Amino acid sequence: MTGSDEKRLQEISARLHRDDPRFTRALAAGRPCRPREYRRTPAWLLLAVGLAVLSAGLVLAHGLLIAAGLALAGMAGELFDSLPPDR
Repeated sequence: MTGSDEKRLQEISARLHRDDPRFTRALAAGRPCRPREYRRTPAWLLLAVGLAVLSAGLVLAHGLLIAAGLALAGMAGELFDSLPPDR
């Protein structure tokens, strides 16, 4: 490879390490994990909390809890979207 190709590959590697260090460490160890944009655990947890708050709001007939539950469920829905917005 030419020098410019090596430099370009090093820049890509450095950017990947800055963006997702857990993924690069696992890849270097030979046991790759899913990249950050495909990890759904925080989204599932936020959705569960949002639905619990929404249910509590419906049972207690409390408007603020209902609104908070809907807001949390909406935030969780945004986390499920794996495509970053266009810049």
